[in-house]
Amino acid sequence: MGSERMEMRKRQMSVQQESAAGGTAPAQQDQPGQANPRGSNACCFCWCCCCSCSCLTIRNEDRDERNRKASYDVKEGTTDCEDCPKPTLEDVRLWGQSFDKLMCCPAGRNSFRQFLRTEFSEENMLFWLACEEFSKETNKSAIEEKARVIYEDYISILSPKEVSLDSRVREAINRNMLEPTSHTFDDAQLQIYTLMQRDSYPRYMNSPAYKNLLNTLSEQSPES
Repeated sequence: MGSERMEMRKRQMSVQQESAAGGTAPAQQDQPGQANPRGSNACCFCWCCCCSCSCLTIRNEDRDERNRKASYDVKEGTTDCEDCPKPTLEDVRLWGQSFDKLMCCPAGRNSFRQFLRTEFSEENMLFWLACEEFSKETNKSAIEEKARVIYEDYISILSPKEVSLDSRVREAINRNMLEPTSHTFDDAQLQIYTLMQRDSYPRYMNSPAYKNLLNTLSEQSPES
């Protein structure tokens, strides 16, 4: 009896060990299965992140495209010059009479703008042109969008094309940007106009660019 009990005990222990081993094996087999969902989740998470990044990139590109279109066609439509006929001798002579006459002539603005580019102050003309076009806008949503673009391009201290404005005008713009209108940049436009008139215009009149143009047209004129 004793030996039989011992044998039965051994068999029970053997069965328990096999059961334990059998229970562990499935658990071990499940681990790769568990890893797959985690891998799948990881892939899904990664895909979602990539998707989010892609969507964010697309949104940023859409925003940049809207900004490009909203930024008055100073950047696109007048990249180098405005559409206008070539200046006549009379035109160029009038430019020398006053800054107002220069700025009233598209060809005069083009020539002056090219001169400003050599002095690294072309942003003054670009800002003035942008304000001229902006002041004609009547659509409220377009005014808000274009005002933001002009601010970011020419008023923000972070912009490489920031124009020189005094603190009074800059503070007024900051207040007006809460509810921009077509007159938001009027004071700033006048200040930049005055700056060009007093500072850049006299140098332009004495520059080779103006004198050579005047001489060339004088030589081509039948009067000569």
